[in-house]
Amino acid sequence: MSNNEFVWKDRKRTIFGLPLSFTVYKLTNDKLLIESGFLSKKEEEIRLYRIMDLTLNRPIGQRIFGVGTIHCCTADKSTPEFDIQKVKKSSEVKNMLSDMVESERERRRVSAREYMTDIDDCDDCDGDGIHD
Repeated sequence: MSNNEFVWKDRKRTIFGLPLSFTVYKLTNDKLLIESGFLSKKEEEIRLYRIMDLTLNRPIGQRIFGVGTIHCCTADKSTPEFDIQKVKKSSEVKNMLSDMVESERERRRVSAREYMTDIDDCDDCDGDGIHD
């Protein structure tokens, strides 16, 4: 996949909001890729239509350095929840991701009720798709 196919790409930020980590987030029109590791690499792939809930967390330390963390609950059995950690423009990224999730669901004709039983797997969600 070439760079121009990514809608958004960023690294997890570390101290002072600098991108000095080995975690890279890449967003395409239909999936989110999370690459992590230095010597041993791992790549997780989450289909957008499987994302059920998004929550933006911006504690004071992250706000000072202009970053935030997006917590995601999914209907994916292998990755029921994950964080997009410490990324720049986190509010814009969350809104863009939310819009893309809805678009992908409409495109695939997937309704939220198809995953209601799966959302119970998310520790931070109360079963109705709303993040506590």
